[in-house]
Amino acid sequence: MSQKILEYPMSTFPVINPATEQHLADVHDATSQDWMQALSDAVTAGQSWSQVTPRQRATVLNDIFAAVAEREDDFATTMTKEMGKPLREARGEVAYGNEYFRWFAEEAVRIDGRLAQSPAGVGTILVTHEPVGPVLAITPWNFPLAMATRKIAPALAAGCSIIVKPAQETPLTMVLLGEVIAEVLRKHNIDEKLVQVITTSHASDMSKELMADPRLRKVTFTGSTGVGRHLVRQSADNLQRTSMELGGNAPFVVAEDADLDLVLTCALQAKMRNGGEACIAANRFLVASSIEEEFTKRLTEHMEGVVMGDGMDDATTLGPIITKKQRDGIAELVDDAVSKGAQVLTGGTIPEGKGFFYPATVLTKLPKDARILSEEIFGPVATVTTFDSLDEGIAMANDTEFGLAAYGFSENIHTAQKLAKELKAGMVGINRGAISDPAAPFGGIKQSGFGREGGSEGIEEYLDIKYIALQ
Repeated sequence: MSQKILEYPMSTFPVINPATEQHLADVHDATSQDWMQALSDAVTAGQSWSQVTPRQRATVLNDIFAAVAEREDDFATTMTKEMGKPLREARGEVAYGNEYFRWFAEEAVRIDGRLAQSPAGVGTILVTHEPVGPVLAITPWNFPLAMATRKIAPALAAGCSIIVKPAQETPLTMVLLGEVIAEVLRKHNIDEKLVQVITTSHASDMSKELMADPRLRKVTFTGSTGVGRHLVRQSADNLQRTSMELGGNAPFVVAEDADLDLVLTCALQAKMRNGGEACIAANRFLVASSIEEEFTKRLTEHMEGVVMGDGMDDATTLGPIITKKQRDGIAELVDDAVSKGAQVLTGGTIPEGKGFFYPATVLTKLPKDARILSEEIFGPVATVTTFDSLDEGIAMANDTEFGLAAYGFSENIHTAQKLAKELKAGMVGINRGAISDPAAPFGGIKQSGFGREGGSEGIEEYLDIKYIALQ
């Protein structure tokens, strides 16, 4: 294969603390030579790993789980400093993200097959599964550990090697994970190149060049729908398998018979987890008009109680936004809504001082043409609109190009069932605000992507099906 190798000057790129705007570290800025060598190494490492028994793979994954757990404080501190989330939430992400190693250790030994007699009586049908091959994982900045572990763990369980490209804003967590995994692999006399972390500011060049190489067989991506579409188009020439976990615009539908105490608890979980910087964050609160006044009053009171500050401060419940550009984008959505008639009940103004902060904000009386109702907010802003009938509320909820997550609340079982059935999303939470679970398939429909991470379904993304016709 003849391929031009891209050239770059040897360099690094900085990592900035979004709470203080202070420099944290300089990270190696990988080049074409780095990632093409990584692919060659991944091919070699994957060939030997694919021959390792499922039980041995499970043992390695369990040892990675234990090693990450031992370094919980290191991971949490690193994550808070480079991404901004409160330290308590960072520890929660370590526990959640690490659980994927344990879950897929258990799934590694349950890769099934099928044996059946041909209905025509001409032989036996044997169906088996094999590793898909070298994987490229491109991960986002909002959950720098968990978004990587739920790709690495199933890939290893299936018998694949993997190259991970973390977000430029938050590479340090992934570099630490790479070091921890390498230590475990060495203890088992396994090629360290089985899992490789490539940090680079040349993400587009990296994906383009790697995906042009037929040795790469799988691409898994979490990020924006626009980039996801580009990667899918890029995969066409070599017909690489792809998994795309893309943008969301999650509705949070509150029926008139909902338990408002439960609703408020779940609303804060669904909206304010990770400061709203989550693809499954509640974007639109759709509330029955008969209870909207009480709901909005109580939600505003809760949002006013949020403590904004450096995530390393124990009192902080809302950290900074990841970058100035991201923060300013949130402000633009709020300003657009206000200019069109929306009412700000709390927040809505960028505070003075260091750090990329944006306050917890509640908007009501939103016009239908406000951009914030159709675009992903990715920040601590709650929008409240009303409906007069449940059918109207469901129609409003489904009036979006996205379909990642949706939430519905009712104390009536028939209403709850209607919400579960009619809300159009890959994941629906009924009377729950926290829906992520390593044992459940995470993923969306429509412009929110395809493929699933977690659950028994998650490992299937990394397996090829082989049919063997036996006489």
